[in-house]
Amino acid sequence: MSDNLATRIRANQQKLAAELKPQYDFIVCGSGSSGSVVARRLAENAAVRVLVLEAGGSDDVPSIIDASAWPVLRGSEQDWWFRAKANPRLNGRPIPMSMGKVLGGGSSINVMVWSRGHKNDWDHFAAAAGDNGWNYQSVQQIYRRIEDWHGVTDPARRGKGGLLFVQPAPDPHPLAAAMLEAFAAAGVPTFDDQNGVMMEGDGGGAISNVCVRDGQRQSIFRAYVYPYMDRPNLTVRTRALVTRLRFEGKEVTGVEFLREGKLHRIGATREVVLSLGAIHTPKLLMQSGIGDEAELKRVGIPVIEHLPGIGRNFQDHFMAPCVWEAREPIERRNNLAEATAMWKSDAALDTPDLQSFMVEAPYASPEAATVAPPPNSWSLTTAVLRTASRGRLRLTRSDPRDPIDIDANALDDPADLKALKICVWFCRAIGNSASLRAFAKREILPGPLRGAELEAFIRNATVSHSHQTCTAKMGRDAMSAADHRLRVYGIDRLRIADG
Repeated sequence: MSDNLATRIRANQQKLAAELKPQYDFIVCGSGSSGSVVARRLAENAAVRVLVLEAGGSDDVPSIIDASAWPVLRGSEQDWWFRAKANPRLNGRPIPMSMGKVLGGGSSINVMVWSRGHKNDWDHFAAAAGDNGWNYQSVQQIYRRIEDWHGVTDPARRGKGGLLFVQPAPDPHPLAAAMLEAFAAAGVPTFDDQNGVMMEGDGGGAISNVCVRDGQRQSIFRAYVYPYMDRPNLTVRTRALVTRLRFEGKEVTGVEFLREGKLHRIGATREVVLSLGAIHTPKLLMQSGIGDEAELKRVGIPVIEHLPGIGRNFQDHFMAPCVWEAREPIERRNNLAEATAMWKSDAALDTPDLQSFMVEAPYASPEAATVAPPPNSWSLTTAVLRTASRGRLRLTRSDPRDPIDIDANALDDPADLKALKICVWFCRAIGNSASLRAFAKREILPGPLRGAELEAFIRNATVSHSHQTCTAKMGRDAMSAADHRLRVYGIDRLRIADG
């Protein structure tokens, strides 16, 4: 972006902030991936006034811009750094869960891998919602409009000229090519595109698609919202913690937010859109009187709409990474995660349920790595994609500033532990294979463990992928929060555009 645009944006946003209006047409709560897209598309209509409220600060931060610096963002000022409650199945550990507290949300602190989802997942969403607009074929067309794809041409699946720059990791470390060779030797076919035909079948391995350009992060906020911030109809307020929705009966009329210790009330003449993530969206709904009636009464919040699924159905991808010491120092390139594979824990499954990423750094919980691995180490992550366990979020008190109780409930269902074991065994076989011998001096974690010892490792090593979802789900059953058009059941002028 030009210095001239940056100057215009700064001056315009200062002016808009100084002249904050009592009401806007739309208020978008949260500037993460979903909120950024919604805000941009609304603001394209010059007659519509849009207010975006973000609890975090600016994304103009060197460690956000540098694509290889994401590890230092974990636990930083730009991270909510949620902690799930202590879990007996993880040896009593309260594992951390990162979520972006900054313009761009998760897309400003994540690992920048562009993953579009498997065909079967989208077709499942369409069936659950009763709307073919959510199926793979329909969503694929949306992705084609979003993308500016710089990889192997695939006009049926990939788009050119969209707002978001995406490419296969350029000039990847030789370790990535060796990794794909090892995947193929283990029976996982390799593809030239992570999000092409590979997402329509039994899985495969590929060089990662990354939202990185010339070594710099390409966040959804920077692609969608930032170029429009010099316009008079788009106001973006940082350090603004949305605390409650405002109502007339069951119609949302605006929001309340805290900024620098002061409570503000702003009206919305058309709609409020919640894009606060899978922890803060249900928290705000419950604080506002939308949720399970018994839960709301427990903390003294008057009930506006009984929706028992709010805060339930919590899901996350979790992993117990494997680590090797390299023979030579590992040069860190791109986003440090340049190769990936998806496959099945059981060939009879319809959809791949396991995924690994090569990480050009040691990646382990302190409980698993009682001695820190050498800096010249690399890792293989071990994600269970289709978890059977379900967690729950609960308010601790009615004050919006109080923390929320996160029971992630990882490994509650034995099927998840079984799948994670299979993933660890597979990754050990890959890391110790002939293809990777030139890069592996020795295996550090977990080593040749079996039975109870391997289970103990997994319980100590399991960490979150920070892919929290599903706590205010779309659907048609009694536990759903929103319909196929993302409208909250029983409430007018409120939508959830979120994971």
